[in-house]
Amino acid sequence: MSLYSKLFIPLLSLVCSFNVMSAQENDLSEHQEWLKNKFAEQHNKLIPVVAVADMLFACNKNNDQGYGEYSLDILITKMDKTRLAEKLSSCLGDESVSSEQAINYGLLGCFSDQLNDLPANEKAERMTLVRKAINSLSLDEKKKSFTQCVTDQSISYLE
Repeated sequence: MSLYSKLFIPLLSLVCSFNVMSAQENDLSEHQEWLKNKFAEQHNKLIPVVAVADMLFACNKNNDQGYGEYSLDILITKMDKTRLAEKLSSCLGDESVSSEQAINYGLLGCFSDQLNDLPANEKAERMTLVRKAINSLSLDEKKKSFTQCVTDQSISYLE
């Protein structure tokens, strides 16, 4: 089994299993719903890439892997999926992509991207609140939050 399969298939199943519940629990705006319907296939293929990119972004930032400072945009839209998977696997070390640590990284990466339009000081304050919130959630709640965040985040990367 390739590294790509080892990372992306579990993430896709994780995201898909929670995606059904999340879609029922949260009403999307009309525009988001239109985008989702129009680009459903592309969106479903993009979700695991975004999830891996979020995890790598925060893991790299936390562990200073020496990869340089990648933006999430570059990781999601430009980096080859196999290379992305290899870098995440290296950064996570012995952790799996479904581990609590990996999910925490994914949440941090996703929310960091969501807050990009804020001034740096305000983004830093909000990220402190995000970290506190993450620490207070159960693993199931973290998975649901990560799934919802990635699903929403992926919509902004549809072409």
